[in-house]
Amino acid sequence: MARHIDPVCRLCRREGIKLYLKGSRCDSPKCAIERRNQAPGMHWQRRGKPSEYGLRLREKQKLKRFYGVLERQFRRYFELASRSPENTGEMLLTIMERRLDNVVHRLGFAPNRAAARQLVSHGHVQLNGRACNIPSLLLKAGDTVTVKSRPRSLQLVKLHLQENPPPVPDFLERLGNDPPEGRMTRLPTRGDVDPRIQDIREQLIIEVCSR
Repeated sequence: MARHIDPVCRLCRREGIKLYLKGSRCDSPKCAIERRNQAPGMHWQRRGKPSEYGLRLREKQKLKRFYGVLERQFRRYFELASRSPENTGEMLLTIMERRLDNVVHRLGFAPNRAAARQLVSHGHVQLNGRACNIPSLLLKAGDTVTVKSRPRSLQLVKLHLQENPPPVPDFLERLGNDPPEGRMTRLPTRGDVDPRIQDIREQLIIEVCSR
């Protein structure tokens, strides 16, 4: 009987890179890439060298899957970035970092972006003192994210905060733990992008999206 592989872990193996979609598991020996760094399936060795278009498409897919963004949302973000007078590639990355679910994750309130997205959509988070259940909302400088003061919400977030989450990036500030609260002090830059995806080649993404 074939051994079951988690669909999320299978996605990492198919891309051949760590997408850090499973929280702390991705940093442990249980990570699928650490245990078996090859594409899924019995014919993985027959795969040829990717084309120039394939390389560019893979960078785009890597960025989308890392932040948990669908194609339609990604196209909207690309159009928003391309209208900016700033560098399109860098602006695209900073837009991803401004998503509410990403900010919740990077403040340490959730172990990964999928959990952060669920935390927001289930109504455990407030934005500037008001209820907000839209994970894709783009934050502005000065916006404050607060966990609701109810037992279930506090339990979910404090449990993760006790597990030594990664340090808060420079563009965010954790204000308190009762209830957990954080603020975006300024708009993120290219240097504020999650260190686990700092090697992304945004120019390749621009080239494939501009076709």
